[in-house]
Amino acid sequence: MRILGLDVGDKTIGVAVCDELRLTAQGVEVIRRTSAAKDFSRLNELITQYEAGLVVIGLPKNMNGTIGPRGELVKEFGAALGRAAPQVEIKFWDERLSTVAAQKALIAADVSRAKRRLVIDKMAAVFILQGYLDSLA
Repeated sequence: MRILGLDVGDKTIGVAVCDELRLTAQGVEVIRRTSAAKDFSRLNELITQYEAGLVVIGLPKNMNGTIGPRGELVKEFGAALGRAAPQVEIKFWDERLSTVAAQKALIAADVSRAKRRLVIDKMAAVFILQGYLDSLA
């Protein structure tokens, strides 16, 4: 069973998937959010395509570990995804600093600012999923 990782934002959803051995995460795509129905439809397509049984969603927490308004929105999104895709289990993973880590990795790889903007959410999803996979080891 493969696992999808999601970095959920207001305008985009970064998507990553793990290999069949659950060792590494790879970026899949960035979904441009238009409506909940279209978002969940595309996510269902990806769940089917990759035969995922689990979706790990990055949960933005405050630095003190509490969940703020943004975290509550992500939890609501996860609950709605669970209703739209009942065939998968939904888990949340602490995503603090995942976007910062993704940004640093892209800068270190000398990716231009314009290209970073296009892939940052997908890279953040990779960091979220890889963190979850590493915790399984």
